[in-house]
Amino acid sequence: MTKEEISAVVKKQREFFLSGATLDVKARREALVRLRGELKSRVGELNLALKEDLGKSASESYMCEVGLSLSELSYQISHIGRFSRPRRVKTPLVHCVSKSFRLPSPYGVALVMSPWNYPVLLSLDPLFDAVAAGNTVVLKTSSYSPASSAAVKSLVEAVFPPEYIAVVEGGREENSALLDEKFDYIFFTGSPNVGRLVYSKAAENMTPVTLELGGKSPCIVDETADIKLAARRIVWGKYLNLGQTCVAPDYVLCHPDVKDALISALASEIKRQFGDDPLQNSDYGKMINKKHFDRVLGLIDPAKVRVGGRSDAAALKIEPTVMADVTADDAVMGEEIFGPMLPVLTCGREDDVKAFVRARPSPLALYVFSSDKKRIKRYTSELGFGGGCVNDTVVHLATPFLPFGGFGASGIGSYHGRAGFETFSHIKSIVDKKTWLDVPLRYQPYGKFGDAAVRLFLR
Repeated sequence: MTKEEISAVVKKQREFFLSGATLDVKARREALVRLRGELKSRVGELNLALKEDLGKSASESYMCEVGLSLSELSYQISHIGRFSRPRRVKTPLVHCVSKSFRLPSPYGVALVMSPWNYPVLLSLDPLFDAVAAGNTVVLKTSSYSPASSAAVKSLVEAVFPPEYIAVVEGGREENSALLDEKFDYIFFTGSPNVGRLVYSKAAENMTPVTLELGGKSPCIVDETADIKLAARRIVWGKYLNLGQTCVAPDYVLCHPDVKDALISALASEIKRQFGDDPLQNSDYGKMINKKHFDRVLGLIDPAKVRVGGRSDAAALKIEPTVMADVTADDAVMGEEIFGPMLPVLTCGREDDVKAFVRARPSPLALYVFSSDKKRIKRYTSELGFGGGCVNDTVVHLATPFLPFGGFGASGIGSYHGRAGFETFSHIKSIVDKKTWLDVPLRYQPYGKFGDAAVRLFLR
């Protein structure tokens, strides 16, 4: 789309929002119900698109994208009435004969910018939340996943007119044109570098934002962990979508006493989950493009590979790879991997583990494998991170009852479930004062009795 066409879309959406068409909660719910019906009818189409872009199997596509999207959508449909109602809160005695409440209201025209690694889930989830809250939405999909972007666009256009929801495809020119527009809310999922640009552009118009970014998410495995189970869950979380997951375990901090056992268990699990030759496994996906394929290969040190390491350039596949004896100075520790390669570092003392994590930007996720409850409590309470799991990986994002979001360098704000509805809502604080009584204490002229009464209430 041209800059002029994008401006026209935003203008029409603002006019549509100001008409009040999105304010009726019943109408919002009906729109989401229609969208759910359309989404269910297009499961096969979306699976094929994800297969084309990322090589995902139908099972993985449903479990991690389409099915999760349906879960979030159904949750919003079931709860939109309750979420939209004013919420009464206590009123202090100083405000007698009045009631106080919090009233959620939509921001207006929202921009949702989605990434390529989960192009269905991370386009639709924030879209559902924004619509439930009563906004219009311009959805910008990624040019790196064209098949999925086209499928999402077709899905949305089957339900919504462009003045309500519009999908913009394209690359940097479209991104730039969108960020030059004035939106009432911006929701961005992507890399920290682009997130900084989005944040700076939003600041020009004082536009509130949610930034879902990434980072190097650590996986701590101590000497009390169930190594076999830890390996199984780490392998699943790490190599899901070939490691192209923002909350994938980026590296393991392992106690030296269990390092060899863990690496052996990781090797066994990789074979069990992906077979003797993962490169020939049709359910094992592919890297999004040659650029990212080459970048990840460049992070692999052959001398430190203990499992995998092979690749197929024609298919854009890299084997599930494990590197051992990695140090903080290795290239693989210098950036988020976003690929199917897991570096294992050793770190014994708890204080050293915490110091290692704190010395780096706050991660989006943190995973702790341990049976020491006191140590788990210290790690989860003393370290800064967006969210995470104890004795598992990734699954904390798959529930509408927990907000999902970053912390520090890994993001701003959160969503999913009620948190998603409130992310796209401005919560107005309102005091409704009755007219049949008016206490004169606050009015001039002030006197000793009034001053004493005020001090009695305000202390």
